[in-house]
Amino acid sequence: MTRRTEWPGSPAEPGGDPEFSPESGPAFGEGAGRRARSGSRSSGSPSSSRAEKGEPRDPVEQARNICLRLLTGTPRTRKQLADALRKREIPDEAAEEVLARFEDVGLIDDAAFAGAWVESRHHGRGLARRALVRELRTKGVDSAVIDEAVGQLDADQEEETARELVARKLRSTRGLDRDKRLRRLAGMLARKGYGEGMALRVVRQALEEEGEDTEGLDEPF
Repeated sequence: MTRRTEWPGSPAEPGGDPEFSPESGPAFGEGAGRRARSGSRSSGSPSSSRAEKGEPRDPVEQARNICLRLLTGTPRTRKQLADALRKREIPDEAAEEVLARFEDVGLIDDAAFAGAWVESRHHGRGLARRALVRELRTKGVDSAVIDEAVGQLDADQEEETARELVARKLRSTRGLDRDKRLRRLAGMLARKGYGEGMALRVVRQALEEEGEDTEGLDEPF
């Protein structure tokens, strides 16, 4: 009778003994096979747990799989991926090998990430250069790469965006006294990273266009 070969860890055949496997068959003794299985269960080691879940034991392969999952649909910086690998206790040597390879093939590109981040967050949320620099730093992007990315925004474009933000918010402040309107509008710009001087100038011009008396509004808010 020809014996069918199964890989270790493969499920038992339907209707068969759930404890039976080729390793626990007649060649090894049914009782011995069961004791071996019981012992492997009780060990509870991380490697055996990963094997049961179908995860690779090779740390390089583990690192590769983790990075691919994290990059699916969401670009990430090298530091974000490195932090994720460290959190999962991937050895530094294996992590470095995978991260370097991903950079070589373009799966990790901090410059492209930073450029896309600036474009999206400035036009989508109206964030100024100061706020964009702060966000990119928290993601581990190198300072030189950040400077190049935010350099695509010049002062004129930044001020134009500030005017658009104030114009959208202006209506909701009508009915408030002038100083309160100033604080609310300028505070909104400050939270998005605009400097005090630009915020004051933009808000003052917007209030003047509505007929507000802006005398004395040259003082810092």
